[in-house]
Amino acid sequence: MVRGLDLKVPSGTIFGFLGPNGAGKTTTMKMAVGILNPTDGDIRIGELSASDQRVREHIGFMPEAPYFYDRLTGAEFMRFCGSLFAKRPSEEHNERLLTLAGIAHAKDRPIATYSKGMKQRLGFAQALVNDPDYLFLDEPLDGLDPIGRKEVKDIIRELGTPRRTIFFNSHILADVEAICDRIGILHEGRLLYEGPVREFCAGKPLEDRFVEIIERQKKT
Repeated sequence: MVRGLDLKVPSGTIFGFLGPNGAGKTTTMKMAVGILNPTDGDIRIGELSASDQRVREHIGFMPEAPYFYDRLTGAEFMRFCGSLFAKRPSEEHNERLLTLAGIAHAKDRPIATYSKGMKQRLGFAQALVNDPDYLFLDEPLDGLDPIGRKEVKDIIRELGTPRRTIFFNSHILADVEAICDRIGILHEGRLLYEGPVREFCAGKPLEDRFVEIIERQKKT
């Protein structure tokens, strides 16, 4: 449950959304992309309400546990995802995304043969199929080996531009510290902090400061 959340993410920011299990991070993200509707208030993506169907053309979403049609190949799945948008991407565009995600070599294999890490990479690629202005990633580094994590972190950094805003959840706080400009910390549905990463850390590792603020909140 999310309660009275008032959060503004500046355009062009790589924003890390943090919190313990059950804090409301995934719920917030699902409301932002229009899967869930808030019981009160409004969420705006750029100039549009998150409930406005037009906003779908401008956002990309990678869920925590992506669902795939396992009998499709990676290339077929990308083609299917692209068909959901008014401006359908080219085969060359999809190929570039699969290459970016590091799975172009498996594009003609059934997804059923993919490892967990490969499926994670495919979920990342499909979130980019419409070249979104707003990219929402729910645990994008989960299931990746150390090399895969580094590669995806580098990609996220490259994707972060003044035009594109990236909002993602992660439990891997060292990665968040390395990637993000700003963070928000949620605990039991309430926002405890929102602002620059460096300002929050104040010279300490993000993980240490995160534990401090959560433990302090539990005592209140």
